Amino acid sequence: MFMTNSESFIEPAASSSDADDIDSLPSSSTASSVSDDEYVSDAEREWRESLQQLELLLTMVVVPYVGKYFGRKCAYWGWAKFMEWKYPIQIVVTSPKLFKGAGAIEAVASL
Repeated sequence: MFMTNSESFIEPAASSSDADDIDSLPSSSTASSVSDDEYVSDAEREWRESLQQLELLLTMVVVPYVGKYFGRKCAYWGWAKFMEWKYPIQIVVTSPKLFKGAGAIEAVASL
């Protein structure tokens, strides 16, 4: 059961069937005229399409609504600051129920 150094590194001889398998492999040329786009898999194509759809969703729907929201917030804030500077008065609502009722009556009156 003792192994010598020379026996442990000996590779088995290749059989003739292994050589036949290697010889029968189709040869492919490395310089191909086929473009890289033809090798893109279906999964990669679908991934790119889904990224395009997300980009369109963001640019056409989400960004305009977010911009509209924050634009109005900024405009209302700026107008409130301007009005406080121009007319320095303080408005105190003594009865919130009466205030809401008056607002509802004004809203219905315009119909």
